Amino acid sequence: MKLKDKIVIITGASSGIGKSLATEFAKRGANLVLGARQFVTLCEIAQSLEQQYNIKAVAVQCDVVNPEDCDHLIKQTLATFGKIDVLINNAGISMRALFQDADIEVLKSVMDVNFWGTVYCTKYAMPAILQSKGSIVGVSSIAGYKGLPGRTGYSASKFAMNGFLDALRVENLKTGVHILTACPGFTASNIRNASLDKHGKHQGESTLNEEKMMTSNEVAIIIANGVENRARTLVMTGQGKLMVFLNKFLPGLVDRLVFNTIAKEKNSLLR
Repeated sequence: MKLKDKIVIITGASSGIGKSLATEFAKRGANLVLGARQFVTLCEIAQSLEQQYNIKAVAVQCDVVNPEDCDHLIKQTLATFGKIDVLINNAGISMRALFQDADIEVLKSVMDVNFWGTVYCTKYAMPAILQSKGSIVGVSSIAGYKGLPGRTGYSASKFAMNGFLDALRVENLKTGVHILTACPGFTASNIRNASLDKHGKHQGESTLNEEKMMTSNEVAIIIANGVENRARTLVMTGQGKLMVFLNKFLPGLVDRLVFNTIAKEKNSLLR
């Protein structure tokens, strides 16, 4: 599927992978509806993309934890363009705290954004996606295949997202709807700086070496290619592919490898 003149919704589009996705899809000629909480920033991004790539881009203020906002995002898209070809559920938040220390509300907040935000937007967009035989994309994570210590809520939300998308794919085997689960590895983006600590406050800094990570632009190119090729699952790094493979046959070994990797991060929570 070529993306020129397609109507693409991207949540979490004001920074990181979402902003890079907006740029990449605009380069390929798609018209965009950008959703995020940061409305002024979204408007600036939309205006810039329109001028640079001669496409149409609409900014819609949307907090995906609110079903009403998700409903409005979809209705605004249909009012403006009359159809939806691609929905990219990208809005996400992370956390960093041991489960024994974390407030339950932290895990709930992460689940509300990552899982329920995906469910809400997909639910409201589903009739239009069925009509266009379009694509539903979930920007998940390797943490949706292997639990990461210190990120119990994040891993749980991504496991839930993966299961939801997998079931939705099977439901739509005969409808022509395409479901893509995209799983970047660690990506240099704002998600770790904005991740929640044990009390639900923003961490404010990354604890990992961002220089060695994928860039959000690299992730966006892979996802755009995946939509065009109607791919099923994208595990984007060699390390991620190896971990998914080994976890099927040597889960105990992978447990130790993951523990040792996370234990090396700055101010590690593991002892």
